[in-house]
Amino acid sequence: MSVVTARGAGVRHRRRWLFRDLDVTVEPGELVAVVGPPGSGRTTALLALARRFRLSAGSVDVSGTASLGYVPDVEGPEPVFSVTEHVRERLALLGRSRAGAAQVPLHGLEPDRRGRDLSPYEKQVLGLILARLSEPSVIALDGVDEGLDRREREDLWRLLDEIVASGTAVLVTAREVDPARVSTVIRLPGDRTPAPEPEEER
Repeated sequence: MSVVTARGAGVRHRRRWLFRDLDVTVEPGELVAVVGPPGSGRTTALLALARRFRLSAGSVDVSGTASLGYVPDVEGPEPVFSVTEHVRERLALLGRSRAGAAQVPLHGLEPDRRGRDLSPYEKQVLGLILARLSEPSVIALDGVDEGLDRREREDLWRLLDEIVASGTAVLVTAREVDPARVSTVIRLPGDRTPAPEPEEER
């Protein structure tokens, strides 16, 4: 059974489509990449697939729950919280004991490192740690190739592979991606076509 199904999905801003006519089905354990140049609507498409952005056309259905990893300006670490405090607070929000933070794998992150001091790679890892706590059917994260060196990119992809191997679907955005690493590539063009005027505006 698919965890995300989009049919004719589209979002427009003013008179331009950020993306449109998006059809995709995501199965458990699949890794899907939304690819395109800056300004192509990658983040908007990602959020729409996670049902965190209102559509202008079409539909997106999610089976189970969708959780956001690191999405700049939308979902990110609190500057003054340490890594451990982030985990404790997320557990509390989920109605679970903060004491369980001691059993949560940190994947190499320093427990006392503050959110304001985290590198782009560390923010991505923390986002994934927190997203997994709710045991979602799908996790969405933005910009997996931005601000990371080669080693960090490889480490992040290994963590993503571990997550999808557990049966959780993952949606990511990137400027470009090796198609062999993912199940599906959604490629967005850099140029956006004008949106037709709605009937009620004519």
